[in-house]
Amino acid sequence: MEMLNLVRNLEHVFALATADGQSPWMSFVPFALVLGIFYFVILMPMKKKQQKVQAFLDALKVGDRVVTTGGIYGQVTRLGDQSVQLQIADKVRIEVAKAAIGGYQGQEPVVTSEQSA
Repeated sequence: MEMLNLVRNLEHVFALATADGQSPWMSFVPFALVLGIFYFVILMPMKKKQQKVQAFLDALKVGDRVVTTGGIYGQVTRLGDQSVQLQIADKVRIEVAKAAIGGYQGQEPVVTSEQSA
């Protein structure tokens, strides 16, 4: 629905531009600039952050001491495709989603609370 409104607005801008004697492409330039700024300010940093998180999750190995996004500290005892088994106390192991691993213990978290929500 929003895409349809965007197309209608662009058609309206082109119609107004040709009525004023301007080239319709000159009215498209500010729109393209806004899209470019949006990409470089918002989308590109977000993509880099996702790549960093994915690299962290791919590098996890048995024996790593990690903290989950929920604040549970534990040691990795088993890795699966989508889940990780953590030992959180003697003879106490839990299975958590791999995406719920926030970072290594004692280091800055790789996944922030805004990303996990």
